Amino acid sequence: MVFKINIKAFISIIISKTIIKLSKTLFKGGTNFPGKVALKLDKDILSIVSKNYEVILITGTNGKTTTTSMVYNILKESHKKVITNNTGANMLPGIVACFVENYSFKKRNNVQYAVIEADEANVPIVTQYITPKIITITNLFRDQMDRYGEVYTTLKKILVGIIKVPETTLVLNGDESLLGDLEVQNKCIYYGFKAYIDDNKEIDINADAKFCKKCKAPYSYDFITYNHLGNFYCPNCGYSRPKLTYYVDSVFEQSTKDSLVSINGEEYNINQPGTYNIYNALCAYSIARVLGIEASVIQKALKNTSSSFGRQETLNIKDKEVKIILVKNPAGFDEALKTMSLDKNNVSAAFLLNDNYADGRDISWIWDVNFEDLSKLKLDKIMAAGIRMYDMAIRLKVAGLSKDNFVLCNNYDILLEEITVSNTSTIYVLATYTAMISFRKYLHGKGYIKTLW
Repeated sequence: MVFKINIKAFISIIISKTIIKLSKTLFKGGTNFPGKVALKLDKDILSIVSKNYEVILITGTNGKTTTTSMVYNILKESHKKVITNNTGANMLPGIVACFVENYSFKKRNNVQYAVIEADEANVPIVTQYITPKIITITNLFRDQMDRYGEVYTTLKKILVGIIKVPETTLVLNGDESLLGDLEVQNKCIYYGFKAYIDDNKEIDINADAKFCKKCKAPYSYDFITYNHLGNFYCPNCGYSRPKLTYYVDSVFEQSTKDSLVSINGEEYNINQPGTYNIYNALCAYSIARVLGIEASVIQKALKNTSSSFGRQETLNIKDKEVKIILVKNPAGFDEALKTMSLDKNNVSAAFLLNDNYADGRDISWIWDVNFEDLSKLKLDKIMAAGIRMYDMAIRLKVAGLSKDNFVLCNNYDILLEEITVSNTSTIYVLATYTAMISFRKYLHGKGYIKTLW
């Protein structure tokens, strides 16, 4: 059977599909432009190309791309038909391009899934055309302040989209104090930690949501996992963490490569490091369980899902192990530094700071990152690069790092040379979004990355 669509939609799909093929052949990418063309030809094209998909929409500040990848791999492991925009093209044009690329004019009878990462401000646009089966919110941190403002503003943007789809199930991070007791009609399912990472109960001065959403009194915590996430409660009005359906009940081991944890009483090896990736895996697990997927399938998928596309991506460059880590706000940067601290060997680190639109023009947030913790690491060489490398170098110097270890890299040729001649076998590259994208393109041109997107 062939879908019946109007001529405007037909032309939009055909032209956009052609542009996608040309973009991938000629430019090794192009995840947004084909979607822009499709929308120009038919502004309602998303409602057509997304038909007959069970959509899982993943949004929030940190962890969207990794969680999307995990959910996608779990569905693949369970032999489901599934598509995704896992390159991080999470604005409306990128989402449209994903559906258009996978669109078939022939009707399919089997259930198909679409795991879609969505920028927080784009959730209301997407839900204007799609009613997702599940929407998940990973967390809410200060990010791109010039675009989003404070975390409360970000939440309001997302809720505008959720209100449009009351039949959608919400899978939410229960350790995120902003997400409890939402005034929505949707069914809400919460996940979080019941296990202590450490004995920390004192919230950092730079944490994001420190005050009760009900009465504005300071929260207290039974424990904190990182930033403002954890088992919170308000001693003034009694507001507290909601009941968790899915939870981490033990953290057995963490290393620079993976984590071993127990989720709802069963052991899981998460093939990516850091507490934030345990959260991502727990979120993916929760979504999968809501979809009725067996625990054994989830276990296998999480064990085999590797880091990619600048999210703890590991490359071999002239016998050097180069780990690229996307950093874009204080909460994520602090967790990246904690993950680095698990490495007990001598290491080198490169810090790439840009201030393009996609990074956020305001880079004052780097002063809220606990770079002082780097003094605990065995850092051999410190490289700074990117548009705002001098700002980064000053911040690192103020943090107490020795200027004798600094190397300023005005371009990627210099940076690559410094990486290859480092005395250490492991080099961590912590880069903001556009810096990560451009550095990966550079490494692709040099042959160190085979697949760009």
